[in-house]
Amino acid sequence: MRLQDKVAVITGAASGMGLSMARMFSAEGAMIVAGDWNKTRLDAVVTEITTAGRTITALHGNIGVREDAEALIDHALATHGRIDVLVNNAGVMDFMQGTAEISDDIWRKVMSINLDGPMYTSRRALPSMIEHGGGAIVNIASTASLGGGAAGTAYTSSKHGLIGLTKSTAWMYALKGIRCNAICPGGTATNIAESMTPERMDAVGAARAGAYAGLIPAYLQPEDIASLALFLASDDARHVNGAVIAADGGWSAA
Repeated sequence: MRLQDKVAVITGAASGMGLSMARMFSAEGAMIVAGDWNKTRLDAVVTEITTAGRTITALHGNIGVREDAEALIDHALATHGRIDVLVNNAGVMDFMQGTAEISDDIWRKVMSINLDGPMYTSRRALPSMIEHGGGAIVNIASTASLGGGAAGTAYTSSKHGLIGLTKSTAWMYALKGIRCNAICPGGTATNIAESMTPERMDAVGAARAGAYAGLIPAYLQPEDIASLALFLASDDARHVNGAVIAADGGWSAA
């Protein structure tokens, strides 16, 4: 049991990679604190994991809103008294616009959820982690963190920024027992496309991203990313800090 009696906060836990993490982490003994914007799906996750005899609590909210992000961390601390693992998984796509075409509303939405949210949760969780001797933060970045071909300007910029947040956090708090690593998934079978309104898609940008997508060597399942997140959250990765790990079947090697 690699996470026995550890408290793990997972954002975007109601579907896709986050749901797989909630299932996998709880099976490894973790007490889950789940956050998501979709209350119906979130309630279903709580029912599923509770029915299996495992421990989970949840809070509905938008991680891109500071008050909601902080409330999730506060809920975990109020419930369990500490946080051992934080997985910043929640994310949204853009509409494939380039820099000349990006609209303010999409830029702000994508940056708030993909970058502001992880900063809010990490900022709130770190003092408690440090007080209790350390902790592990896992940021779910993207192949778009490593190059410019996988998505539009907003998504790509937000995920590059998340790598900066990861590396700075890892370096700043390494001597206080904090580990912070990032996973860069490639094409993975999730429902993130629900955040993309078809009529707002930029045809030219989508075609450019499609050229890169045509090189993809493999599509992953959510469990593939959850397994890697479990490793990084566990003591098996006790000396892994500040790492940026591509999990994309070799896509970013192109």
